[in-house]
Amino acid sequence: MKAQPVTNLYDVLKTRGFIEQVTDEDIRRIIAEGPVVCYIGFDPTATSLHVGSLVPIMALAHAQRNGHRPIALVGGGTALIGDPSGKTEMRQILSLDQVRANAGALKRQLSNHISFEKGGAVLLNNADWLEPLNYIEFLRDIGRHFSVNRMLAAESYRMRLETGLNFIEFNYMLLQAYDFWYLFRHHGCLLQMGGNDQWGNIVAGIDLIRRIEGKQAYGITFPLITTALGTKMGKTERGTIWLDGALTTPHEYYQYWVNTDDADVERFLRLFTFLPMDEIAEAGALRGSELNMAKSVLAFEATRITHGEDAARAAWRAAVTTFGLRPLDPAFMPSSHIPRQKEEADTSAIPSMIKRREVFERGIAAFELFQEVNLCASRGEARRLIEQGGGYVNDYQIRLFDEKIGIEHVTDRGEILLRKGKKTYFRIIVK
Repeated sequence: MKAQPVTNLYDVLKTRGFIEQVTDEDIRRIIAEGPVVCYIGFDPTATSLHVGSLVPIMALAHAQRNGHRPIALVGGGTALIGDPSGKTEMRQILSLDQVRANAGALKRQLSNHISFEKGGAVLLNNADWLEPLNYIEFLRDIGRHFSVNRMLAAESYRMRLETGLNFIEFNYMLLQAYDFWYLFRHHGCLLQMGGNDQWGNIVAGIDLIRRIEGKQAYGITFPLITTALGTKMGKTERGTIWLDGALTTPHEYYQYWVNTDDADVERFLRLFTFLPMDEIAEAGALRGSELNMAKSVLAFEATRITHGEDAARAAWRAAVTTFGLRPLDPAFMPSSHIPRQKEEADTSAIPSMIKRREVFERGIAAFELFQEVNLCASRGEARRLIEQGGGYVNDYQIRLFDEKIGIEHVTDRGEILLRKGKKTYFRIIVK
């Protein structure tokens, strides 16, 4: 059964799995009545955001795509204190120069996902209004609206009381609430979104707006996204998966997504691509090796969104050359930008002949096959490779250059694995 189309931003976020909590159910009606300004804050604690930041980034992108105006707020001022939310110990205090450099890098990075052209999204740094604050006036005008008892009851503070919460961190809630009020007054921002660990800070901002302005604002929080194995998004054995191509290459980024656990594929397609929900629902019905099609689409689309079309195509072709063909049914996810059969015919890494089972029923000489799939540039090179002991089929060394590779080499998984030397593979899927 196909999913019903949705147009309301709230419904889009809800259907795709972005929403954990809302401060007021009226936000669905408010969003439906017309464009709203919404914001999400990003901590400039590093020179790059990582995969764990993609949920808020994609939420802002959905807001823009549905006619609303997003504000991406870089926390150049609050980063000088450090957000205690979700932390068991105090964050490392960065220097002013480090924070400014990181904030500049994040501004450039966010522009890959959201359009900041005239009339589009707004990119702000809260250092612009927090740094000039007179502390005494701030305590008098803003601090008086906060109850210490209520602050200590907030989860972000309560969990730190046992390990120690210093006074500078205690101020963080006031500053983030001030951000929301500032954006409400100066930019008409009605909605703040963020991770579920930001619930207390968001509620504090809404309360401050009500006390100062006598008006209503709203909040939406996202769930903590973990993999089916229970690990945090973006954390691997090799380390963090960064959005900066200089820290995590587009090819590595692609491989991270293509290695998604089977149980996560449909959920990650909803969260991290813009593909229509009815097509994603069809992916949820796939099983076994067919699920590889959905993983390839997920990897391609996620890489395209973060690194651009050319980088995604290059990463896809590199994966095909290294790990072999992952054939894609042309009817599967037609909205994806991933190369299809017509383009595959023009790609030297994917010869159409290997899709025909009858070729392998007759058998094909090993040196011809290695040249055909571009493991070798010519048949002469392929012949020399095999004669020197560098050619393998299904991890067995090929003894004769003209040894027939045929149907008897097809494994139970319907594939033949060729290898050149120690590291260069090509997987043939025999239909």
